[in-house]
Amino acid sequence: MPTPFEELKTRALKRWGEFTSDEKAWIRIGGGTSGQAAGADLVFDSFKSTVDSSGANANVSMVGAMGLMYMEPQVDILMPDGVRVFYGNVEPSEAQEIVTQHVNEGKPLLDRAFAYSGGDGTTTGSLPSLDSLPTISFQERIATRNFGETDPHDLLQYIARGGYEALNRALTEMTPEEIVDEVKASGLRGRGGAAFPAGVKWGFLAPSTAPIKYVLCNCEEGDPGAFNDKGIIENDPHTLIEGLIINGYATRSTHGYVFIRTGHNLPIEAARKAIQDAYDVGLLGKNILGSDFSFEMEVSLTGDSYVAGEETALMEAIEGKRATPRFKPPFPAAAGLWQKPTNINNVKTLAYVPEIVRNGSGWFKDIGTETTSGTAIVCLSGHITYPGMYEIPMGMTIRDVLEKIGGGVSEGERIKVLQAGGPLNGLLGEDAFDTMIDFDAMSEAGASIGSGGIIVGNETTNVVDLLRNLIAFNQFESCGKCFPCRLGNTHMLEILDRMCQNKAKSSDLALIERVGVSMKAGSLCGHGQLGFNPIASALKYFGDEIEACLAGDLPTPGVFGDGTMILPTRTRP
Repeated sequence: MPTPFEELKTRALKRWGEFTSDEKAWIRIGGGTSGQAAGADLVFDSFKSTVDSSGANANVSMVGAMGLMYMEPQVDILMPDGVRVFYGNVEPSEAQEIVTQHVNEGKPLLDRAFAYSGGDGTTTGSLPSLDSLPTISFQERIATRNFGETDPHDLLQYIARGGYEALNRALTEMTPEEIVDEVKASGLRGRGGAAFPAGVKWGFLAPSTAPIKYVLCNCEEGDPGAFNDKGIIENDPHTLIEGLIINGYATRSTHGYVFIRTGHNLPIEAARKAIQDAYDVGLLGKNILGSDFSFEMEVSLTGDSYVAGEETALMEAIEGKRATPRFKPPFPAAAGLWQKPTNINNVKTLAYVPEIVRNGSGWFKDIGTETTSGTAIVCLSGHITYPGMYEIPMGMTIRDVLEKIGGGVSEGERIKVLQAGGPLNGLLGEDAFDTMIDFDAMSEAGASIGSGGIIVGNETTNVVDLLRNLIAFNQFESCGKCFPCRLGNTHMLEILDRMCQNKAKSSDLALIERVGVSMKAGSLCGHGQLGFNPIASALKYFGDEIEACLAGDLPTPGVFGDGTMILPTRTRP
């Protein structure tokens, strides 16, 4: 008699066969925030209408975005013979021609496409294969393995590509202790920025015998330039849901929360549907897949607060309170959400877990560097030729990511500055571009992988004004609970205001450094403790420019040289 998971797998493969049969073409339009911002909804409607009206033998689906944001909206056509052809920057008006020639007549518009994949290549002419594109070939897709391949709102498509096999293996072949040990052995470190070993963190919660325990997923992600947590949830939500369920089983927890920033509508909708679909087929709730393990899950919203990403402030928000950090101890593993034992992990951290359980810790450990195993998901934006979201093996240098994947500077002559890891992390100059992307090497360089965002600035970028924008963000987003952060950010912003107006005093540099040291020593959470980081790293790499500004020789105003990015001083009521 088939097991519950075997029955699910049979249904899933049948569903997958409906889209990949040798009778129908499959037209896939890349969605997600990046695709929809570029007009993917209109492109989808146009292709669906064209197929319906013409009677073309094809299915049309909105799938997850591939991460190649410079190519949005994207259309990927899989023909019955297995050949896939990819079109980029597609307009709704092109649907008729593409469907008529490519789908109905079997003649791809080769001069309009940018890549192909699969089949024997006989119909692709001189097009490069998808895997040969630098934006693809340098990637190692684990957490993003299903991006562009599946409809994120179709649970069965996820299962057909190996989804929930790890959960089934965990429940039928492994004890909770073995899973914790496997995650420890993999070397997986938290991807929220702190880089704490995930298995060790799970081990703090697992021994508790409390009848109610919580595991939380943090998708506050309010960092400028970072969109990988949201990207995972909106493009492949079940990889997170599966990871969180396994986390719950490994720590013997009873409830899970997916915590998402208010206003991020696509990931909110995707997570809620994925959770409901999982309940409907027995992957959540009582006796999951016929086992003795029961686990509940829901989505909770943060409100519009950057500090809600701090783990104790996150718990305050879930409890319906103002999102401000708690004093520690007690730590969450002892007294967390509603004073119950609690664990908190980032979206990316949990998204790796299913593949670690499915393939083994050794497989994951072999990817990356000695101290940082696995991959990094980086978000490139700013003055870069190929902006997008890319999953690369740890150990690549920043320069390789910028030049081989990002295509180098999009405007101007060179890349001058990077803002890496979020507004609480550092600015990097060209001297640091040969740094490896791993937690320890980035820290030594004065920055952090952090949230994964890398904002690129060319030689026109005004470093002092860029600092002013970052500190203005941090000042506005301070929760105000502790004086060093609330007043420190305000004082640093006032000094940077003076510098940007050529009104700086000779003593301002020493003053801003004193403020930063006080914030680090006296702030309650990382928002204040790390608030001086951007300035400290800027002094390391751009000291001459800052000294020139103090002397009244301010370069062209505006972060990107056009005067449009200067922010006014902002204070909370």
